[in-house]
Amino acid sequence: MTDKYVYAFAEGNKDLKDLLGGKGANLAEMTNLGLPVPPGFTITTEACRAYLRDGRTPESLDAEITEHLAALEQAMGKKLGDPEDPLLVSVRSGAKFSMPGMMETVLNVGLTDASVPGLARQSGNVRFAWDSYRRLIQMFGKTVCDVPGDAFEQALDAAKRVKGAHADVDLDADDLQSLVDAYKRIFKQHTGRDFPQEPREQMELAIRAVFESWNAERAILYRRQERIPGDLGTAVNVVAMVFGNLGDDSGTGVAFTRDPATGETGVYGDYLPNAQGEDVVAGIRNTIPLQDLEGLDPTSFTELMRIMSVLEGHYKDLCDIEFTIERGKLWMLQTRVGKRTAAAAFIIAGQLVDEGVIDSDEALRRVTGAQLMQLMFPTFAKTDAEPLAKGIAASPGAAVGKAVFDSARAAERAANGDKVILVRRETNPDDLPGMIAAVGILTSRGGKTSHAAVVARGMGRTCVCGAESLDVTDDSFKVGTTTVREGDVISIDGTTGKVYLGEIPVEPSPVVQYFEGESAHSVPAPSGVSREDGGLNASGGTARSPLVRAVDRLLRRADERRRLQVWTNADTAADAARARRFGAQGIGLCRTEHMFLGDRRELVEALILASTPDEQEQALAALLPLQRADFAEILQAMSGRPVTIRLIDPPLHEFLPSLEELAVKVATGQASSHDEELLAAVRRTHEQNPMLGLRGVRLGLVIPGLFAMQVRAIAEAAREVKQAGGDPRPEVMVPLVGAVQELEVVRSQALDVIGEVDPGVRIPIGTMIEVPRAALTAGQIAGPAEFFSFGTNDLTQMGWGFSRDDVESAFFGRYLELGIFGVSPFETLDAAGIGRLVRIAVEEGRAARPDLQIGVCGEHGGDPESVHFFHDAGLDYVSCSPFRVPVARLEAGRAALATGGSDTR
Repeated sequence: MTDKYVYAFAEGNKDLKDLLGGKGANLAEMTNLGLPVPPGFTITTEACRAYLRDGRTPESLDAEITEHLAALEQAMGKKLGDPEDPLLVSVRSGAKFSMPGMMETVLNVGLTDASVPGLARQSGNVRFAWDSYRRLIQMFGKTVCDVPGDAFEQALDAAKRVKGAHADVDLDADDLQSLVDAYKRIFKQHTGRDFPQEPREQMELAIRAVFESWNAERAILYRRQERIPGDLGTAVNVVAMVFGNLGDDSGTGVAFTRDPATGETGVYGDYLPNAQGEDVVAGIRNTIPLQDLEGLDPTSFTELMRIMSVLEGHYKDLCDIEFTIERGKLWMLQTRVGKRTAAAAFIIAGQLVDEGVIDSDEALRRVTGAQLMQLMFPTFAKTDAEPLAKGIAASPGAAVGKAVFDSARAAERAANGDKVILVRRETNPDDLPGMIAAVGILTSRGGKTSHAAVVARGMGRTCVCGAESLDVTDDSFKVGTTTVREGDVISIDGTTGKVYLGEIPVEPSPVVQYFEGESAHSVPAPSGVSREDGGLNASGGTARSPLVRAVDRLLRRADERRRLQVWTNADTAADAARARRFGAQGIGLCRTEHMFLGDRRELVEALILASTPDEQEQALAALLPLQRADFAEILQAMSGRPVTIRLIDPPLHEFLPSLEELAVKVATGQASSHDEELLAAVRRTHEQNPMLGLRGVRLGLVIPGLFAMQVRAIAEAAREVKQAGGDPRPEVMVPLVGAVQELEVVRSQALDVIGEVDPGVRIPIGTMIEVPRAALTAGQIAGPAEFFSFGTNDLTQMGWGFSRDDVESAFFGRYLELGIFGVSPFETLDAAGIGRLVRIAVEEGRAARPDLQIGVCGEHGGDPESVHFFHDAGLDYVSCSPFRVPVARLEAGRAALATGGSDTR
């Protein structure tokens, strides 16, 4: 059977995105719904993959295109490029996941010198015909033949200057005919050939250019940012042109069925009379609100409202729609599940539940931990400062940074540690590196549906668009008499659209205030649930913020559905208390070494310098009450919840001054006798690779009494808290175990100490699994271990053979560029490699001890994607920093649900 590479719109549906791409699948779906879609066909992603693999199109593709083009010509009653009445087509990219502006589109394909007069006669509009031709030469030249876009822009600007025109719509037919001649000269200058006059050649070259744009640098960068697989390829949609630039009764626009920035219901979008679709997305001309279309063309407006309702009801989600009106006739050019801000995602999910469109589980699938994290970022505090300018609030948030006017400079300065705000007249896909690097984006042109707005919302960047009072140049912008140059600090508020000179103070977001229990953002708690039971406020107050109510609602649902418990990493009582307010159900990692810093460092120095058993005992005795007090505070803060305390892990040299610092003192004669003792100790404890040296369990076995002192402090603290009426639940975790014998020795000593302090107390003893050998011998280690906790940071280092402190700056960037990593394995767990070690340890550990409790306490415990892996691997809990506890709760709930949801990529 011959492969089928081309599908008519009527042959597809919205579930064929893998094959037809998102755009093609949704055009097919709208066609099947009976909506007004221009005729056309889709060339599949399989054809793209074959072209990229073989360097040529599949043998049967040309014949299939000819067949479907003939059907399109018959449906339209026109021939492609016919001099008397030309059929023109658009050639558009369309991958499975939306990649706005990252790949190519060419409009008006089929127009030639010979067919411009025919188009003018048939349309009755000579200006329109020449405008369409100059657009084709410009888009085709830039997209297909790599002619610099600036060359065309400069010619257009020159034509406007000669005419004294403010915008391109002010140029008449003669102006545009002269511009076409200029464009053709530019095309030949850069390509060495005349502009193609064969319509079919134009179409075939455009199709190949769209295929090749899948591997364009900006497309690769965007896929990496959005974690879109690189092997999907793009489909190509060939669609009969409909024209929004025929006059004032025509136009083009973008509409959303709800506000993608706030989630509010109502008419929302942008419209541009007498224009083509690229003008709206590029933000070259400022649009008018969609509501104004009702006054300009009430018939088309009413029909558009009907279609928007049909589409949202059909897709059961916010829909993003592109449309064109050609002389009063409405055409639908695209629809997709719309990108939205984090706030809108939560609010819309709740709205759709209330409307009976989806259930609570589907609502939970439609939000993510990454979105919740965005909502926890600070916002601007109230200020009396006068805004420098005001634009359109395109993507919420508070951004403070140095103004930069060039994408490459933004990326360069951000790489050097600067927080930057990218300022442009309007953005285009080539600005993507700077948009990713910037904390915020500010443009003087464009609306909420411009390229800047759409991409910023998708990436969670703060964005203000269309600040018309800004006069932006290549290295500065002016507002009145104020000039802002590169490096000047500005603040932009993506919620209000205000732009400030200088730094505006920030405050915790309403969502964080809600987690903290502040009454202004409180919500009524369900019966029997207190704030301590998961970050819910039991005060009975009324929610003042729709966003807070939406977050609360979906987190509650996640808590109902999740199997994984969520614990926290906390080393102080304050951190423990905050994590508990945020919903933590225990402490999975309390790092005791953090308690030895500051003023206590001298006591550790005394232990290291001890030369006799008596001196060692004295040093340990001095540390004991301090450790006991620390543990008592944390156990009290977490009363009734487990607290896993890791015995000291780092090598001792970390508690001593640096070798270089002490050596300089000695060499310059500034060293005291104590400094000289420390220098000798530093040299004595120096290791070539300390992270693989004397640390963790090895340290406890080599230095007599060290672990025993810590265990005694834990047991005495538990006794103290219990006597005070608390419910302490400490657990002792032994780090860096690689052999069961190591754990057996420490466990035996620890049980002896616990028995001395309080024979009636039970303190579970377990180990971290962070050495690959421990994972591979987990069945043996589970004998003496009552619990496992994966230390995935060290497990990743040792599994990959990486020294994290060295490799992240040395070559990780290059590995990401080459696609060796899709994401850093220290950020998201390497499921295929390190994950395999985790699964082995879980399987063999539980086989040996069925009641073995297993968790993870590495940074991966708060990473959304990793949480799903740990759920699937059968862990009992994840542990993460206090701030990420709500994120882990949400993702643990989502992990428990079957796949589904609304993928807005």
